[in-house]
Amino acid sequence: MKKAIFVAALALAAATVQAKDIVDTAVSAGDFKTLAVALEKAGLIDTLKGKGPFTVFAPTDAAFAKIPKADLDALLADKAKLTSVLTYHVVPGNVMAKDVKAGKVKTVQGSDLTLTTSGGVKVDGANVVKTDIVAQNGVIHVIDSVVLPK
Repeated sequence: MKKAIFVAALALAAATVQAKDIVDTAVSAGDFKTLAVALEKAGLIDTLKGKGPFTVFAPTDAAFAKIPKADLDALLADKAKLTSVLTYHVVPGNVMAKDVKAGKVKTVQGSDLTLTTSGGVKVDGANVVKTDIVAQNGVIHVIDSVVLPK
């Protein structure tokens, strides 16, 4: 009995130690290489490794691939515009899928994202394809397109 309790305590301790922040969680998922590069170029790595909590609507590499290469290269070269686009994908707080309601939500960038829930959740028209990837400082919801502030 004592051995089982000890093993359970060790497993809980290991799970607690292994919790990753939003950036490390996204990088380890392997489908967010372009997002990681963009966050680095915009100087947002430390912010998203910070206390949070943050809700990130994270575009995949395939989502970034929908942007013509010349346009993507120009965006990655313009730190101010890139920062605006990336922070438009971030909402303060920890919003789990079950808590999403249709309507407008204020982003870290300052503009509102429009969420719709009819026929699946959409963020400014981008489909949410995976939800509730939990990190120690927030949650990631995967989207299939890059959304741009108005």
